[in-house]
Amino acid sequence: MFPTILIVDDESSIQQSLKGVLMDEGFEVNTASNGYEALQLIETEAPDLVLLDIWMPGIDGLETLKEIKKNNPHIQVIMITGHGTIETAVQSTKLGAFDFIEKPLSVDRVVVAINNALNFRRLEEENRYLRKKTIEKNAISGNSPAIRALRETIGKVAPSESWVLIQGENGTGKELVARNIHHLSQRSAKQLIDVNCAAIPEELIESELFGHEKGAFTGANSKKIGKFQLADKGTLFLDEIGDMSLKTQAKILRVLQEKQFQRVGGSRTLQVDVRVIAATNKKLEEEIAQGRFREDLYYRLNVVPIEVPKLKDRKEDIPLLTEVFFEEAAVKSRSARKRMAPDALSLLMQYPWPGNVRELKNLIERLAIIVHEETITADYLPKPYNPRVAQPGDPSMDSLFTIKELKEARAMFEHAFIQRKLAENEHNISQTAKSIGVERSYLHRRIKRLEKGAPPLEE
Repeated sequence: MFPTILIVDDESSIQQSLKGVLMDEGFEVNTASNGYEALQLIETEAPDLVLLDIWMPGIDGLETLKEIKKNNPHIQVIMITGHGTIETAVQSTKLGAFDFIEKPLSVDRVVVAINNALNFRRLEEENRYLRKKTIEKNAISGNSPAIRALRETIGKVAPSESWVLIQGENGTGKELVARNIHHLSQRSAKQLIDVNCAAIPEELIESELFGHEKGAFTGANSKKIGKFQLADKGTLFLDEIGDMSLKTQAKILRVLQEKQFQRVGGSRTLQVDVRVIAATNKKLEEEIAQGRFREDLYYRLNVVPIEVPKLKDRKEDIPLLTEVFFEEAAVKSRSARKRMAPDALSLLMQYPWPGNVRELKNLIERLAIIVHEETITADYLPKPYNPRVAQPGDPSMDSLFTIKELKEARAMFEHAFIQRKLAENEHNISQTAKSIGVERSYLHRRIKRLEKGAPPLEE
């Protein structure tokens, strides 16, 4: 399908000459003699680009440009004029024109400008598509009253510039809430920069947040751009803010108040414009009472408080969440999508979910990997999700020493060890494999044997 160009000019000679050239270039071309006619054609023909003369009878080109951009902001407009001034060109650009060309028209200049504008439109469409997919990917699934209220709050706060403090237990989806706020905000075209305050060592957090100059300290072999600078004009997400030391809290507070900072080892003051979203699994009021969190920082961050509900408080969402996670697992592994049988779903609805949504997601991923059947029944649910499954016990020293073969004793211990570590890591396979120092594929093979009721064997 060829792009459609609308030529708007009150001189018929220019209309016809441009039309002939552009049709030879492979474009579909329509023409209009004034702004009113152009606006009517735009409604019926929806052109990809408009070549718009500024000086016309009736409404001039600038007024026509305003109307086009008001109702069809994604149509590219190139202004053409025989009496151009810098002031007119600047005004056209401010109103949304892509380019400004003076008469007499150069055919090559017009064709290049049109192709540039159409390429820019394609990039805009791709960005809109990617943004839509990103929003869909990060959608908060569920129809419970708690989740509907959460989505409503996000919808209200996202377009504002207000800072947000998200509180909730581990695994409830605090980061997902932060990403939703950012993607629905006026800053969505810029980056969301996340900082896990609990994962950065105390001695490195200043460098991570503010950056450092080359030679600022031992090992600083080059200049580093900090998270605050990376988030400029965008959003800074401070995750696990309750785990930040009092010393770092004081420095963060100062930057948030003054909106400026210096890199470690630097003397130049850098200005910063960020929207801050913070999250924590701790009760900051209690942390303040214990002297572990600054009260002034709390009130600075807590402009709009958002509490993310526990999974046990929104159990009616579990059936939908299992479908979503099975779909994600199928796409990830390029395999058939599995489903949860009613008896298995009933057991999941009874479980208290201390690990919240993250625990449910990890369980679904695990089942999608190890169960070959399309429908997963209650028999496939491991302990503690299925009370009927015998509780695996750790082998006592006495029982291990009654085993004659070293190979068998090693297998017995590994069986109990893997069960224990999976439970400690909320059945997150990747995290468990990393914590015990084995490859993920190795752990998968061991888990499959556990599901069959057989202890792992030596390879």
